[in-house]
Amino acid sequence: MPFVKVNGTHTLECASGLNLMTLLVRSGYELNNACGGRGVCGKCKVRIPNTSESEFSKTEKMFLTPEEQRQGIRLACMVRVRQDLEVETLSREKEYAVLAEGHLPEWATEQSKDPAKSGEYGIAADVGTTTVVCRLIHLETGKTADTAASVNDQKKFGLDVLSRISYEQDHPEFGRKELQDAIVGNLNRLIEEMCRRQELSPESIRRIAISGNCTMVHMLLGADAVPLGKAPFLPVLKGAQRCFAGEIGLEPEGAEMYCIPAVSAYIGGDIVAGAYICGLKKLPGNVLFVDIGTNGEIVLAQDGEMNSCSCAAGPALEGMNIQQGMRGETGAIEDVEIRPDGIHLKVIGGGPAEGICGSGILAGINELLRCGVLRKSGAFVHPDRLPEGDERKKYLQVNPEDGTRSVRLQENPVPVNITQKDIRQVQLAKGAIRSGIEILLENNGLDPSMLDEVMIAGQFGSHLPQEDLTGVGILPEEVRERIHYVGNTALTGAVAALLSEGVRREMEALAKEIGYTELGETPEYEYRLAEWLEFPK
Repeated sequence: MPFVKVNGTHTLECASGLNLMTLLVRSGYELNNACGGRGVCGKCKVRIPNTSESEFSKTEKMFLTPEEQRQGIRLACMVRVRQDLEVETLSREKEYAVLAEGHLPEWATEQSKDPAKSGEYGIAADVGTTTVVCRLIHLETGKTADTAASVNDQKKFGLDVLSRISYEQDHPEFGRKELQDAIVGNLNRLIEEMCRRQELSPESIRRIAISGNCTMVHMLLGADAVPLGKAPFLPVLKGAQRCFAGEIGLEPEGAEMYCIPAVSAYIGGDIVAGAYICGLKKLPGNVLFVDIGTNGEIVLAQDGEMNSCSCAAGPALEGMNIQQGMRGETGAIEDVEIRPDGIHLKVIGGGPAEGICGSGILAGINELLRCGVLRKSGAFVHPDRLPEGDERKKYLQVNPEDGTRSVRLQENPVPVNITQKDIRQVQLAKGAIRSGIEILLENNGLDPSMLDEVMIAGQFGSHLPQEDLTGVGILPEEVRERIHYVGNTALTGAVAALLSEGVRREMEALAKEIGYTELGETPEYEYRLAEWLEFPK
């Protein structure tokens, strides 16, 4: 049985042939495991000294530069441990901003008259794929006593739900339990942190309300999530879920726990919460609610009648599948502006750029389209086609080996580029969301000009300016002045559900009223997707 020495300090015993990524993740090491070990993100870099050229897989040669290969850099997900190894972990996670605010109706903070609640608290939680946000709520007043947030600990199993579902499916003996333990541990840590700051006993927590997508709720409750990853995409759990917190391992064991119901496998309780908080059922006119992310969830309300769809946008808009992509954390380019004197970058944290996050790449693409460096088709202009002395030649790059083009955003200390492949990934993501919007509108007899309002919800969407959303074609140009940001409605919906049994009943009714369109079964979807791959300029 081989041994693996990690970072020169710890030695792990390993079954022969075990995947190195699996070994490191299960042993508690932090790796950037964005794709869940599927070999499509190239982020899980480790150093293994004395690696011979023949050991590199085709996938590793695609993601790793010749210099990295010479240094013994490997992708952990591509390494099978068959002999003793020395490994140095290289990719480490950083903290990044988590959105905890959102539109909250006035009624949700009205005082309760129940004297029995005077010393009792509740937890409202938004259990997202990427982040977990909790609020400590005083049940008598309905006011927030504290807020805590963190990155979802399930990130080590992959950044998107399909990666995590694959992990559960590929590891039937322990995968489901590990995924549940990760998210339960997340919540316990955040609850303990808030109770400590407020000098409260966990026993004072009497209720917990959970808002989350269908996969996260299944994994939190320990239910089988594998059916959510394959047709016909049928959830094991139906409707709202209620249990005591101790049944799944949460520390306030006696607290009553409530999970907001989903509409379908990919329109979850977080979207039901958003639809309720934004009052979609009661609003006049045509209103579009969009949560932009790996799965772009869309709800269309026509004088209160609601229909929805979910678009498999992929992770490019959150920095995955981008050559130098990263999440919205310190060192990430979040905005790009091209002026006559060159490219100007806004970097999270204010220091030099280390990569680019989703909002940064959208801003960059919008600027490249505006300046004529990027064609409508998504192809870069060749520098030789530009006039002599044109300033744009300074940042257009052409690889002499294969002729591929890119744009250099930063030269030093780390070169940061937007590549042609990056552009294609964004086109696939924006094409999926836009075609979903167009089909939903067409199926309900509308066109974009007939929309009265577009609400943008969620962590990622809140960072996207209107001009970038419409400039790259995620949203139609006609709605630019009608876009409003509603923040983290999943969390504020959890607060409302926590405080009122009446709200919970209304959300349960709402989940049954929202119609759902499965885009994969829509004949014109592929045609529409191809149509909207092009940029609008």
